[in-house]
Amino acid sequence: MKHRIVVLGAGYAGAYTAGTLARRLSPSDTEITVVNAVPDFVQRLRLHQLAAGRQIEAPKLADVFAGTGIRLRVARVTAVDPERRTVTVADADGGGELGYDTLLYALGSRGADHGVPGAAEHAFDVAARPSALRLRERLDGLARRGEGGRVLVVGDGLTGIETATEIAESRPGLSVALIARGELGARLSPGARSHLRRACDRLGVTVLEHTDVEAVEAARVLCADGTALASDATVWTAGFAVGPIAAAGGLEVTESGRIVVDRTMRSVSHPDVYAVGDSAHAIGDNGRPLPMSCASAGYTGRQAIEAIVGRLTGREIANTKLAYGYNHISLGRRDGILQLIDGEGRAKPRYIGGRKAARIKAGILTMSLWANSHPTFGAPRRRHRLAAAPGPAAAKAAARAEGGRVAAS
Repeated sequence: MKHRIVVLGAGYAGAYTAGTLARRLSPSDTEITVVNAVPDFVQRLRLHQLAAGRQIEAPKLADVFAGTGIRLRVARVTAVDPERRTVTVADADGGGELGYDTLLYALGSRGADHGVPGAAEHAFDVAARPSALRLRERLDGLARRGEGGRVLVVGDGLTGIETATEIAESRPGLSVALIARGELGARLSPGARSHLRRACDRLGVTVLEHTDVEAVEAARVLCADGTALASDATVWTAGFAVGPIAAAGGLEVTESGRIVVDRTMRSVSHPDVYAVGDSAHAIGDNGRPLPMSCASAGYTGRQAIEAIVGRLTGREIANTKLAYGYNHISLGRRDGILQLIDGEGRAKPRYIGGRKAARIKAGILTMSLWANSHPTFGAPRRRHRLAAAPGPAAAKAAARAEGGRVAAS
C-alpha cells in the first residue's frame, strides 16, 4: 500500500511543498493529494492590487500540478482528526473523508476583526480573493457615482500601508485615510519612516495616528476618543488569524491557534502532522517565532520537505535556514521600501526606497508566481524510494535518538 501524503492548502507554502515532494519521492511508494477550497492559485501578496483595479493572474491548480502525479481535490477542509488520521472535507458533491499517513497542514491565515463590533459585517478586507473582489466592486461603484468618496483603511501594518497607497494611486478621485493605532511605520528605521510619510503625502493619503477603532458602521467608523469618521468603504487590515480547525482537532496550538512545531516543522503533539506557512508556530534561527509572511512560507516549506523526505526514506534530515531578513512594502506601482532586519527582529538603519525598491518587489512577486506555477522546477530529478518500515523497537529507539538531538540543540 502506498504512503498517503495529504496537503491541506495550495497557497505559497502548500503548492511549493506538495510539488517538491512529488518530485523527490517515488510515485511507486507514495501518493500525494492536495486539498484546496478554490481551483486557482491565489497571489495573496497582490490582493490589494486586485482590489484597487489591477488584473492579477490566477493560474489553475490543475495546470500547476499537471504532470506531477499530484491528485487535486477542490474542497473545503472542515475537520482534522489526527487520532484517526483523517481529514473531513466539503464540496459540491457533499464531501467526505480522506485518510492520510502524513499530513501537511498549510491552510494559512485569514483577516482578524479582533471582535470589534461591526467589522465583520461592514468592513472589507484583502485577505482572500472573494473579499478583495467585493472591495473592488465597491470602489468601482464609487467611481461610477462620480462624486468621489472616502475610503478608510484600518491598520498600519504592511498590508494596510500597501492597500492605502495602492488605492490612492490607482483611484485618485477617492479620498483615502490610513488609521494607525500608534506611530506610522513605527517598526521601520527613521529614514524609512520619513520615506513612507513622503509617499503618503505625495499620494494624498491622510494618516490618522494614535487612533483606536471601537466600532465599524455602514457609513462611518467610531474611534475610542469619541470621533466618528465618515466612510464610503472601510477596509479592515488590522491583523490576521488562523482558523480553528487545528485546535478543534486536538493538535497542540498556541493561543492564536497556530500549530506548535519542532525545528523540522513536525507537530510536537502528533508526529504524523507537519505545518508550514502561517499555520505553523515555528521558531526561527534567532530564537523568535517566524512572522506570517511569504518568506516564512518558503523557509518552513523547505524545512518540512527535508524532514518528510528524510524520515520516509531513512536519510539524515538537514536543518535548512529559518530566518527573516527584511520587510518589503509596496507604495503604489513606482515606489516602495525594502527595510533590512537584524537578528533580533529590529530594523537596521539602512533601507532601500523609491523605484529601485519597487522594481525589487515586482521581481519578487513575479518570481513567487513562477515558482509556485512550476513547483517541481529545480528539485532533484532522482525520486527516492521509501525505506522499509522499522519494527516497533527500532522505531522507539529512533524516536529517542531524535528527541535527544532536539534537546541537545
